[in-house]
Parts: sequence; C-alpha cells; structure tokens
Amino acid sequence: MDDEEPVVLQSPAQFKALGHPLRHRMVNVLRQRPATLRQLTEVLGLTKGTIGYHVRVLRDAGLVRLAETRQVRGGTEQYFALVSRGFQVHPDAGIGAEFLVNAALAEMLPDRPGHPEHTVLRHLWLTPEEAHALAGRLREHGTGPRPDDRSGREPYGLLLSLYRADIPALAPDETD
Repeated sequence: MDDEEPVVLQSPAQFKALGHPLRHRMVNVLRQRPATLRQLTEVLGLTKGTIGYHVRVLRDAGLVRLAETRQVRGGTEQYFALVSRGFQVHPDAGIGAEFLVNAALAEMLPDRPGHPEHTVLRHLWLTPEEAHALAGRLREHGTGPRPDDRSGREPYGLLLSLYRADIPALAPDETD
C-alpha cells in the first residue's frame, strides 16, 4: 500500500465521510493496518453497531474496502482497510486546504511539557521553480516509517502545506 496513488477527494460523500470526527479517527487507525469491526470497537471504545455504521459510510464513499475475510469459531471475520493511505483534495472540489487544516486541528492533542510539539507559521520568498522543487521534496518526506515499525514511537501529525501567500511586497525603502 506504500506505492499507491493517493485518493483524490472530490465527491460530497467523501468530504462528508471524512468530515465526521469519528470517521476521521477511524481512518487514522486504519492507516496502521487493516482491522475488524471488533478491533475498531475496542480501540475506539464504541459499540459494534456504531462502528459498523461508520465503516459503511466510509465504504460507500470509496475510502475503505473489505481487505480480507477469515473463518473464526463458526463465523466470518471481516478486515477493513483504506483504499490508500494518502488523500489529496481535487483542485475543482470547491473545498481545499481548510478541510485538511480543520482535520489536523481536530486531531491535535494539547501540548505536553517536555515533548516536541511545535506549531509555527513561516513565510518563504521563492521563485516558482524553487516552490516546485520544495513541493517535490515535501511530498517525498510526507511518508514516514511504516506503521508496523513503531517500537517506542508515538503518533505525531505533520501538516505540510506549501501555498502562495497573500502578502503584499513592500517597495524598497528609499533610504537603502
């Protein structure tokens, strides 16, 4: 699943599915590996019916798929997986960065003393060529270690956004 293309979000059903805080959490859980309804119920602390409903919404939106079924004690266990670990907003979707920023804000935990949480806004002055090169490097670094290789690791979010900023440029100071 590491080499697949990101899902390009553009349908209202996809945005509605990802816009719900519980489904957003489920997507983050499923980024680790496929899981059953029982496993999702345990990790999220909700009922199987609630989890089943929200998995169905994600499936109907084309974001989650049935990955595998296993026979267990006379029943069938279904494993659900993301269709892709990455999501990208379609340029014509009518919604964009604010959707991703709001999703990141919703999952941010409060800062803890002595831990490396850090949020800062910086502005760079770049040529279009430099901006394209930087965007490519950010895409390369946007994939981290595999979720199954997490010995001693805690989850941290990384929201990368390279955008043209609406900052007027001052004319040179006449005293310079």
